[in-house]
Amino acid sequence: MLPLDETLLDNPAYAALCGPHARFAQVRGRVRRYPVDVAPFLALPSPPSAQDWQDAAGLLAPGAYAAVGYSGDELPDGWQAVAAFDLVQMIGERVTGVECAEAIPLGAADVPEMLELVAQTEPGPFLTRTVEMGDYLGIRRDGGLVAMAGERLRLDGWTEISAVCTRPDHRGQGLASLLVGALIASIQRRSERPFLHVLATNTSAIRLYEELSFRVRQTAALTVVTREQPPDPQV
Repeated sequence: MLPLDETLLDNPAYAALCGPHARFAQVRGRVRRYPVDVAPFLALPSPPSAQDWQDAAGLLAPGAYAAVGYSGDELPDGWQAVAAFDLVQMIGERVTGVECAEAIPLGAADVPEMLELVAQTEPGPFLTRTVEMGDYLGIRRDGGLVAMAGERLRLDGWTEISAVCTRPDHRGQGLASLLVGALIASIQRRSERPFLHVLATNTSAIRLYEELSFRVRQTAALTVVTREQPPDPQV
C-alpha cells in the first residue's frame, strides 16, 4: 500500500480542491471544479459514481469544456470526449532546491506578459487567474519576460510545478532549470515535496526532470470533456 500522502497524487485535482485549494472550489455533491478563469479541471472522486457524473453536469454547461482525470473506456450518456492526453507524473524524490538570484516573483500585473509567453511556448493551460494558485517566478532580459515557472495544484504535503517555459530565442541557457530549482527550494522550505506532469510524448522534458532527480511515478490520462447539447424540444 502506498504511503497516505502519495495516494493523494492518484487524483491530484480532487485532493487539491478538497484541501489547500478548497477556497477555489465550486462544489456540487462530491464533485469539485476550479473557476473557468483559474484552471480547466473538473474533479470527480475515484471512482466516480453515476450520481457524481450527474453532479458534474451541474458544474459544466452544455457545450462548455473541462479537463477530467478519467481513463474509463466510456463516458456516461450525455458526455463526450473531445481530446485525450497521456501524461507522465513525476515526483521529486532526491531533488535539492537552489536559489536563483535572477528569478523574480510574478503577479497579477505580469499576467498579460505571462499569457503572451504561454501563447508562444504552449506549456499547458494558463489562464487569467492561474497565477493565484501559487508562487510564480520569471526571468527578464532587457525588460522582457523570457522564462517562467510556477506552482499549480497544491495538495497536503505536495506542490505541483507547472507552466515551465522559455521563449524560443532564449532556450539552451538553462533558464527553465534555474526556475525549477528556485521553486523546489521554496517548496522544500514549506516542508513539502514537488511533483509535476509532462506529456508522455515530451521525452526531452522527461529527461530534463530526471536529470534534476525527479522520478516517474505513474502514467495518467487527462480527458477534455464536454456535455452534449440537449436536443431541441419538438414543436
